[in-house]
Amino acid sequence: MSKQALIARLEERLQQLDAQSLRRTRRIADGACAPGVEIDGRNMLAFCSNDYLGLASHPRVVEALREGATRYGAGSGASHLVSGHSRAHAELEERLAQFMSPQIEQARALYFCTGYMANLAMLSALGGVGTALFSESLNHASLIDGARLSRSDVQVYPHGDLVQLSALLKASNAQTKLVVTDSVFSMDGDLAPLPALLELCEAHGAWLVVDDAHGFGVLGYNGRGALEHFGLSSPNLVYMGTLGKAAGVAGAFVAAHTSVIEWLVQRARPYIYTTAAPPAVAHALLTSMDIIDSEEGVARRAQLQRLIKQFRDGLHLRRWQLLPSETAIQPVQIGANDDAMRAASALYADGFWVPAIRPPTVPAGTARLRVTLSAAHTDVDVARLIAAIHNLES
Repeated sequence: MSKQALIARLEERLQQLDAQSLRRTRRIADGACAPGVEIDGRNMLAFCSNDYLGLASHPRVVEALREGATRYGAGSGASHLVSGHSRAHAELEERLAQFMSPQIEQARALYFCTGYMANLAMLSALGGVGTALFSESLNHASLIDGARLSRSDVQVYPHGDLVQLSALLKASNAQTKLVVTDSVFSMDGDLAPLPALLELCEAHGAWLVVDDAHGFGVLGYNGRGALEHFGLSSPNLVYMGTLGKAAGVAGAFVAAHTSVIEWLVQRARPYIYTTAAPPAVAHALLTSMDIIDSEEGVARRAQLQRLIKQFRDGLHLRRWQLLPSETAIQPVQIGANDDAMRAASALYADGFWVPAIRPPTVPAGTARLRVTLSAAHTDVDVARLIAAIHNLES
């Protein structure tokens, strides 16, 4: 096939995306991550960031990043197992292990560049030929890809279906079993039934791998995420929390029994064969953790909960549907792709940045506006958005 034919084929496929209202676009943000932001030259009120506690532009975190760059330089230079594991990385891992120790027996933590990489590492290292991996149907793409990479026998159970999962676990003769789930589902905002899942895993000798990307720092009085929210503690837990959302910086970590973490260090290819994140990032995250684990963190979580209640109490829809969620993720389901795109465009024209989420991220026919709230928003911000959505739907 000629070069021209190759390009023509790609252009044809891009046109198909256009016809289905599925093409994604990028917008350029100027300035720090905050509710009020300049996008493509326009001042916008953003309801699309995962900066749930408003720490991305917190003065103390920004200063800690500057301090870290001055102390450690701009980059790490190599992988963690060569020369890239700095004092900042080590201190962050110790801090995270201490923070998660009430939920994880003999807790140890391992820091990763991204949550995507952490999920690939967990599942590829813990899984393998002869392992049975039971994956929630609404899991994030990184968990789906990690399951594929693991070479395990992957079985997908329906969303929140404990009966089906129980039957699958009972029918499995695999020596190693992994149940893998998001805690907060990123496009629906609902919570996985973690207590019942953990009970099943303990009964069947399985690991429960929890991706708490949207719960860490937000859920639980102390911000320890979904495990604290449900009051869970078990050696069967393998926990992943991201540090670029509520923590406001970048990266992720896995917390688990020390033997699990040592196995990841020895066998997790996405950890072993990549350059470590800049130490300055880890240094800044130490300050993020101080804030999360403080009275200020408690206050920010309480502010976020007040805004969630305000949004849910104030939004009364006739044609569209506000999906059930008590988290910072508040999806307004519209249905057709083009209708969702028109709604997002109308809000954008009115000064509100709210993304339209379409397949394959969500099932066909369930395109939606994904509203995300932050402790950095005000009640006036939320009231304005409620009014804008009401005007749009009327």
